[in-house]
Amino acid sequence: MEDLFNQLYSNGALLTLWGALLCHFLLPFPREAHPAMLWRQFAKLLADKVNNNTSYSQSLLSGTLAFLLMMLPLLAVLIALKPLVWQPQLFELAFLLLAIDWRNTDKFTAQFIAALAREDKQQAKLLLQPIVNRSTESLSPLGLGKAGAETLIMSYGRNVIAVLFWFAIGGGTAAFAYRMAVELARAWSPSRERFSPFGLPATRLVATLEIIPLRLFAIMVAVGHKTHVVFSLIKQQASSWPLPGPSWLLVAVGAKLELSLGGPAIYEGKKAVRAKLGGRIAPSALHLAQVQKLLAWRILAWILIQSLIMAAIYQGI
Repeated sequence: MEDLFNQLYSNGALLTLWGALLCHFLLPFPREAHPAMLWRQFAKLLADKVNNNTSYSQSLLSGTLAFLLMMLPLLAVLIALKPLVWQPQLFELAFLLLAIDWRNTDKFTAQFIAALAREDKQQAKLLLQPIVNRSTESLSPLGLGKAGAETLIMSYGRNVIAVLFWFAIGGGTAAFAYRMAVELARAWSPSRERFSPFGLPATRLVATLEIIPLRLFAIMVAVGHKTHVVFSLIKQQASSWPLPGPSWLLVAVGAKLELSLGGPAIYEGKKAVRAKLGGRIAPSALHLAQVQKLLAWRILAWILIQSLIMAAIYQGI
C-alpha cells in the first residue's frame, strides 16, 4: 500500500487531475466570470468584422482564418508560458481547472429541474437562454424538456469527459485549448444562418477532437441495462445526426432511458429540421434527474478508469 501511495504521489499528472477536480468542487468558477465568456465576446466581435462575405467559399475561408487567428496565438502563449513557471504541475492544474465545467452544469440542472417541476416555463426559458444557441421564447414544456436534456448531456460530454480526455493526451494546455475551440464553435455555430458556412471550420475541428471521447463515453452509458437496445438504436439513428460524437451520446442516453430527443428547433426565427433520436418518452423534470444520475455515475467511472490508465502508463503500476 505504501509503495502504491508513493508511486501515485510521484505521478504529477494524476495528482494534477485529482487536485483540479477537488479545487473545482470546492471553488468553482461562476459561469459569468469564466474566461470563456470574454473569449466568446472577442469571437463575436471578430465575426462582426470579417463575416460579411456573400460567397460560400469566401465565407468558409474567412471562418478558417478567423479560427486560426483566435487559436494559434492562444496556443503560442500557452506553450511559451509553460517553461517559465516554477512548478509545471500547478500550471497544468490551473488550465485544467479553467477547462473543466462540472459544477455549473450541476447548478443549471438543479435549477432547471426545479423550474420544470413547478411548471415555471418562463424561468426555465431564462435558464436555457444564455447556454443554448436555439431560440427559447416559443418552447413548449415538451420542447423545454428536450432542450434541457440535450444541454445537460452535451455539457457533461464536452465540458467534463472530452476535457478530461484531452488532459490525459496533452495535459492542461490541451484541455484548455479544446475548451476554447468548443467556445468558438458555439459562438459561430452554423446552425444559425448568419454563421453558415463561416462557422463550419470551427465546428468540424471540434467534431474531430471530440469524436473519440464522446463515443467512448456513449459506450460506457450503453453498458449495463438495455445494452443491446442502445447499440441497436445507435446503429439506426446516429448517422442521421450531423455530428458523429454527439450523435452517439445523445442516442445512447435517449435509448437507455427511452427519452425522445432531437427533433425540429428554431434558430434566430428560422426552423431547423433535425432528426429525432432516442425513445418515445417526452423528458420531464423526473427524467432530467434520471439523466443527471446516470451521467454522474458514468463520469465517476470514467475518472476512475482514466486514473488507473494514467497511473499504469506513467508509473508502470
